[in-house]
Amino acid sequence: MQKIDRCFVRNQGYTRSNVGNVERHNERKNQHYGNGDVVAERTHYNVHFKKCEGTYLSEFDRLVEDGTISTWNLKRDPKIVCEMIFDVNSEYFERRGGYEFAKKFYEDAYRFAVAEAGGEEFVLSAVMHADERNKALSEQLGRDVYHYHLHVMYIPVVDAEIRWTKRCKDPELVGKVKAVVKQVSNSKKWKSDIVVCDDGKKQIAYSYTALQDRFHQHVVDAGYTDVERGERGSSAEHLSVLDFKIQQDTQRLAATQEQVQQAIGELSRKQSKIATADKLIAAKDKKLAKHKTADADISFVDTIGDRRDVFGRVVLTNEEAKSLQKLAKEGVAARGEIHALQFKVMRSNNDCSRAEKERDDWQRQYHSLNAKARPYLDVERVAPERVRLALDEVMRQHRELERERQQHRQQTRQRSSSLAR
Repeated sequence: MQKIDRCFVRNQGYTRSNVGNVERHNERKNQHYGNGDVVAERTHYNVHFKKCEGTYLSEFDRLVEDGTISTWNLKRDPKIVCEMIFDVNSEYFERRGGYEFAKKFYEDAYRFAVAEAGGEEFVLSAVMHADERNKALSEQLGRDVYHYHLHVMYIPVVDAEIRWTKRCKDPELVGKVKAVVKQVSNSKKWKSDIVVCDDGKKQIAYSYTALQDRFHQHVVDAGYTDVERGERGSSAEHLSVLDFKIQQDTQRLAATQEQVQQAIGELSRKQSKIATADKLIAAKDKKLAKHKTADADISFVDTIGDRRDVFGRVVLTNEEAKSLQKLAKEGVAARGEIHALQFKVMRSNNDCSRAEKERDDWQRQYHSLNAKARPYLDVERVAPERVRLALDEVMRQHRELERERQQHRQQTRQRSSSLAR
């Protein structure tokens, strides 16, 4: 069954202290990457729809200095830069032209990002990565497949009204709008709202859910009608990039473990069939040996009386004559049985050939399955403790994530209850 093609957009905010790590990853300034699937030789395939002239922070400071953006009323250690990551499953691009199709798709996605940011002047960088190998799909298809996705770094700004305070010398100006600025504010940019449904009930409209809806509509309007929206309520709407990748790796690990168990079960079944075939061949060999003994007796009868005298008469000893008489009687009685046995020998030979061919087929299947399962079995055999620790760590992170989700849902219910009252 073909996988459903889904488009995703994820948003993440960064403070001044950690935006440098993101920049080094996005702009490929690192020497080594935690993501082992990055292929350095393909970095030149990455596409910049907008390239940052300096660093992200230096460009941010420049925009503050020239008055394009304002840091008015910012809290301590705020999230001043955001990142939108646009993503579609790799199979979607592989079926539709690969690299060139991905460039066109993400160029359209970039236009959506510019609109969401409020203008291209607030976009620091936009780069499509084409150098990250999709390990699972590459192994499945037997060739290198790359995961195309788009990173857009931008400054979250909202229109903010600065009003005259009581300190103003002109009392008539107090409370009136002094200026409208592009205020840097991640919390205001992505705040959730309370909406009233058709049935009169109130519910929370999450900003990231609305972002997913708008992106999917933009994709459809751009002509990509064969891609569906990311699953509603999925982690792609709410989780950080790291948490989302952890969940993806957890799912892939579970699928790999299931494949290993299936391969082990198939190996066991093939080994059982091979053992059965060996027993069948051994039984056929035993029957064949008996038939060969019967053939030897017939050959012995044919050689009796080969000796002749000078007149050409057959010369037999009394013992040979008696033996010949006895064997002749037995031969007449057993002639029909001999023919039956010869027919059985022929059938046995055919059965034996078929059994050997079937055994060879099973052995080839066994070796193929063994080759597929061997890397996973070797890892578990060589480093079982490391495998166990890795699985424990993934599950620990998953449990922590579930606790955070439950707390978030509980807080949401509490806020809804207080609003309803």
